[in-house]
Amino acid sequence: MAPVATAAGPGDVPVRDGDGGPGRRLGPVALVVTSGLSIQFGAAFAVLLMPRAGALGVVTLRLVLAAAVLLVVCRPRIRGYGRADWGTIVAFGTAMAGMNILIYQSSSRIPLGAAVTLEVLGPLILSVVASRRWTNLLWAGLALVGVVLLGGGGFDRLDPLGAAFALGAGGMWAAYIVFGARTGRRFPQADGLALAMAFGALLSLPLGLAEAGDRLLVPSTLALGLAVALMSSVLPYTLELLALRRMPAPTFAILMSLEPAIAAMAGFLVLSQALSTVDALAIALVIAASIGAVRTTRRRG
Repeated sequence: MAPVATAAGPGDVPVRDGDGGPGRRLGPVALVVTSGLSIQFGAAFAVLLMPRAGALGVVTLRLVLAAAVLLVVCRPRIRGYGRADWGTIVAFGTAMAGMNILIYQSSSRIPLGAAVTLEVLGPLILSVVASRRWTNLLWAGLALVGVVLLGGGGFDRLDPLGAAFALGAGGMWAAYIVFGARTGRRFPQADGLALAMAFGALLSLPLGLAEAGDRLLVPSTLALGLAVALMSSVLPYTLELLALRRMPAPTFAILMSLEPAIAAMAGFLVLSQALSTVDALAIALVIAASIGAVRTTRRRG
C-alpha cells in the first residue's frame, strides 16, 4: 500500500492552500498538534455531557451541529462531481461517524487516556503497512508493549467492552485518514469535509434520537453540544484536512500516537482521572514509538 496522501489517483483534483490560509502560517506538525489539543479537550467536555444525553446523543449533537456550521460556512458545491467523488464522501462520512460513535462508547466505560491509547493502534498499524519498512515494525512493537502494560498484561484492569470499542474506533480512525486524504485531493477547501460531516450526521441521528430523544433539544445541552462540536469536529477536522494535504498519510498516522498523552492530560485536568505510574509508562512508550517512526520516515524522505 503506497502512501495515500501524496499521489493523486484518477479523478483526483489537486488542491492547494491559499497563500494566506492557516495551512501556510502553521506547519503540518503544528496543525496536527493543535488539532489533537482541540479534539481531546473537546472529548473530555463531551464526557461531562454524557449524563445529560448519553454517549450516542452526544455523538449526534457533535456531528449534527458541526455539519450545520460547516455547511453554512463553506456552502459546498454539490454539482460537477463523479461517482468516485461521492463514494469517497460516503466512505469518509461513514468512517467519521463510526470513529466517533465507538470512541464515545469506549470513553463512557474506561478512562479517556486509556481509550485513546488503544484507539491510536489503528493509525499506527496503517503507518506500518503504508510505509513497508521493517524498522517501523519495531516501533509498532514498542507501541504494542505500551498497550499491554496499559491493560495490565491482559486488559484485566479495563472494561473489556470499553477496550473493544476503543480498538474498533482505531480501525475507523485508520479509514478516516485514508479517505480524508482522498477527500482533500478531490474537493476544494473544506467542501468535502462539510459534505462528509453531513453524511456522518445523518448516520448518527437515528441512534442519538433513540437514546436521548427530546433531551437533545434542552437549550443548555444544545449549547454544550455546540461547544463540543466546535472543539472536537469543526476545528480539528479542518486542521487535519490541511495537514493531510501537506504530508504523507503514514507520517500523519504516526503523529496520531501523540494523542494518548493529550487525552490523558485532558482527562486529568477536566475529569480528574488520575494515571498510575504504569499507565504513564505505557503512554510514554506509545509516544516514543511515534517519535521513532517519524524520524525513520524523515530519514527515508
